[in-house]
Amino acid sequence: MTDHIEPVIPRHIGYIVDGNRRWAKTHGLPTYEGHLAGYNALKDIAFATHESGVEYMSIYVFSTENWKRSQEEIGNIMGLMLRLFTTDAKIFTERNIRLKVLGMRDGLNKKLLDAIDKLEEKTKHNSAGTLAVCLNYGGQREIVDAVKKIVQSGVSPDNVNEDLIAEHLYGGEVPPVDVIVRTSGEKRLSNFMLWRAAYSEFIFLEKMWPEMTSEDVAAIIEEYSRRHRRFGG
Repeated sequence: MTDHIEPVIPRHIGYIVDGNRRWAKTHGLPTYEGHLAGYNALKDIAFATHESGVEYMSIYVFSTENWKRSQEEIGNIMGLMLRLFTTDAKIFTERNIRLKVLGMRDGLNKKLLDAIDKLEEKTKHNSAGTLAVCLNYGGQREIVDAVKKIVQSGVSPDNVNEDLIAEHLYGGEVPPVDVIVRTSGEKRLSNFMLWRAAYSEFIFLEKMWPEMTSEDVAAIIEEYSRRHRRFGG
């Protein structure tokens, strides 16, 4: 019999999506089928995470380094993102979820950018939780861009502090990440949420992202609840 653990609900869970291509290869399927399965898992995990009481969920779907992949694969991923922001956009309204897209706009096509802008505006007052999609995102570049904005604003160096930098990150209202989850057995951050990860807990799962279920979300929250976060104290 296991001890009862009183659940501690993190305010912000960050997911590093990993293993879509390996899942497809393992099942003898083309790469696109892996990304499609990952897309379906993304929706299920987002629903389960917000239903658990988590206020913010961030999802790392495409990094600034992912442009090195084949044009076909990039096109497939961007097509799925366009589907999320257009065809499937009704799920944000139905579930009262606010969308934030974090990352660089350079390199994204106008159709995708217009869909992002429209859905962010439409959902900005939704209050059941925020889904932050990290698209064309890099943690180091995010900090560089924040510093650039601060310099351009003419702030005195004496007035630059941690809070000011945090305010100028992509989606400045998105809080620090309480727990970062990475699938597929890899154990690294890969340039994800470098500033917001300063005191994050880490959970590394062996399963591939398309294999994730709502039961995994419950297990993640239970594991998080077992940990005593000291914040240096």
